[in-house]
Amino acid sequence: VQLQASGGGLVQTGGSLRLSCAAPGRTFRRTTWFRQAPGKEREFVASIKWSGGFTRYADSVKGRFTVSRDNAKNTVYLQMESLRPEDTAVYYCAADPSVIDSSLASQTAYRYWGQGTLVTVSS
Repeated sequence: VQLQASGGGLVQTGGSLRLSCAAPGRTFRRTTWFRQAPGKEREFVASIKWSGGFTRYADSVKGRFTVSRDNAKNTVYLQMESLRPEDTAVYYCAADPSVIDSSLASQTAYRYWGQGTLVTVSS
């Protein structure tokens, strides 16, 4: 299953973007966004549980990013506000039907990944 990530682009500091992660025909227990900045390791950003919509955020994005899902469209969104240059990265969505809550921030817990979408925030 290939997740379809989209919505990246170039934005100025303080701007907004909305990323999408579509999973045609599939539902998952959890979908999570990770990001990888140039020269850095991939890191956890935000996660949502399909049942109940429970969310979790990295401290660096709390209050600025919002993760949501549209069950009818099998799509998860990442609304990013007040963007900063340090948010510049390739953003990946990942999903799995059996990831447990204690492993939600671990990349190895996810078998299905999107191709990545580049977000560039200019200063």
